Amino acid sequence: MKTGILAAALLATSITAPVMADVDPNVAEARQIIKQFFTQLKGELKKAMKEGGPVHAISVCNEKAPKIADDISAKTGWYVARTSLKPRAPTNSPLPWEKKVLQEFEAEKAAGKPVKAIDYSDVVEEDGKKVFRYMKAIPTGKICLNCHGGAEVKPEVEKKLQELYPSDKARGFKEGDIRGAFVLKKTL
Repeated sequence: MKTGILAAALLATSITAPVMADVDPNVAEARQIIKQFFTQLKGELKKAMKEGGPVHAISVCNEKAPKIADDISAKTGWYVARTSLKPRAPTNSPLPWEKKVLQEFEAEKAAGKPVKAIDYSDVVEEDGKKVFRYMKAIPTGKICLNCHGGAEVKPEVEKKLQELYPSDKARGFKEGDIRGAFVLKKTL
């Protein structure tokens, strides 16, 4: 009887232990920060859409998104940003390591992995210090197509985007595409 209970306990531990040990504390913290960033940004976008539609919402991504990222960075001590293989602004162009990860994300999506489940982390040495890096894919939602889609982008939105982002490459996305990624870093 005791052997059966002990065997069941060991089996249960072996099944659940890898799951519990699966999430590195830095990954968990990075995911929490992304959730905070995304929640704030989504709230601002919804508010702007109600107030003035997609043209008004463009100002959120142009002005408020960088401020939200900077505020979260200041509060948490993490570097917080967004990047894409097709950036809207040149300042969001990926660094070489980010570009490689974004390309890997595309391969994972092509292999059938859900975009919401695609992420990456590593620890590297930068300027003699260990740095934890984390990236999480950003899925393109239906509402994103108002500004990031193809033919469905309205002329008034096109005009505003051209005005604010003359070198815009963030077009032609379809729902479910990888729009880009959140990028987080912190010194260990």
